[in-house]
Amino acid sequence: MSEPIAVIDFETTGMSPAQGARPTEIGVALIADGEIVGRYQSLMNAGAWVPPFIEQLTGISNAMLRGAPPVAEVMAEAVEFIGAAPLLAHNAAFDSKFWDAELAQLGRRRQRDFACSLLLSRRLLPEAPSHKLGSLNSWVGLPSTGRAHRALADAEMAANLCLHLQRLLRERHAIEADHAYLCGLQKLSAAKVRALLRGAQPASSSLP
Repeated sequence: MSEPIAVIDFETTGMSPAQGARPTEIGVALIADGEIVGRYQSLMNAGAWVPPFIEQLTGISNAMLRGAPPVAEVMAEAVEFIGAAPLLAHNAAFDSKFWDAELAQLGRRRQRDFACSLLLSRRLLPEAPSHKLGSLNSWVGLPSTGRAHRALADAEMAANLCLHLQRLLRERHAIEADHAYLCGLQKLSAAKVRALLRGAQPASSSLP
């Protein structure tokens, strides 16, 4: 089996841990060899209040979290589940902040980079009318995974999208896009990606 990629999604009480927001739920979908090979999901109680508009968006209430396991316990389980796998999220700039902040609470640091399916879809599917996760998956024709804004459903949507992008690169361009390749690709401009996929890799490319 090829090295798996851990696709993660957090539901949270707000936009940034720097503003005091904490996670309420995590979902992880492990992908390898063209399919989802493992899943992890849990609510978590970080002692943070869920604002009404977040509860309406996610369906996760303060009452649900009172009976949820402590955040430290859930994060430790998620870290063990992921192991040494590299990471991916849709809009990784958001999820990576919470991943790093909660790891710091455990006295740990992230060892692998995040790939971002949002950045990758903008470069590989520029014709899509929207690059929001649910809209993009519907446009591509990927299967429904459940209620949006629940962590495992969103993680599975991002996992299916990543697998679709890997298939596109393999079938159209004969490129086997592992995690390192995806991380390099998302750093390139759209014009450089177009040139690369035409077979004229720019000299300034950061791809391995």
